[in-house]
Amino acid sequence: MKQCPRCNQTYTDDQLNFCLNDGEMLVSSYAGSQRPFDDSPPTVMMNDPRSTNPTNWQAPAAPPVQWQGQQVMSYPISLAPNQTLAVTSLCFGIASITVGWCCYLGVLLAPVAMITGFISISQIKRDPRSYTGRGLAIGGIVTGLIYFAALLLIIVLYGAAIFLGSLGN
Repeated sequence: MKQCPRCNQTYTDDQLNFCLNDGEMLVSSYAGSQRPFDDSPPTVMMNDPRSTNPTNWQAPAAPPVQWQGQQVMSYPISLAPNQTLAVTSLCFGIASITVGWCCYLGVLLAPVAMITGFISISQIKRDPRSYTGRGLAIGGIVTGLIYFAALLLIIVLYGAAIFLGSLGN
């Protein structure tokens, strides 16, 4: 047996959970007036609020300190040497060897690798404290030259194959 706590309608069907008249959740008649599935925590009574006595309040002896803003401390900064052109040279050189065979893209990338490598080496010679990466620059120049050497070898072999193939006819 279940009963509606609002309208006190009693239902014998244990499968019903809500009152058909007002939609209130049904309560088992043996559970009393407490709702089933009510797992809310119990209400806790707090102590009385703290009372303050503003008449006995004493002002501080000194006025509050004025805000002085943020103090900035300067630290010595050491700049790292620049090796951007050397890294760029090496990246273009590697790209000319790996990706350069697609649509002769290496014909554009290899000279860029060599030019940036030579510029980087000249900067390193002029100011070695500000510029580093000599090995990277040399690597970019060498990879650009390797691409052109391999391309020249392929053109010579292809030309020789065409020439020797035409002699056989």
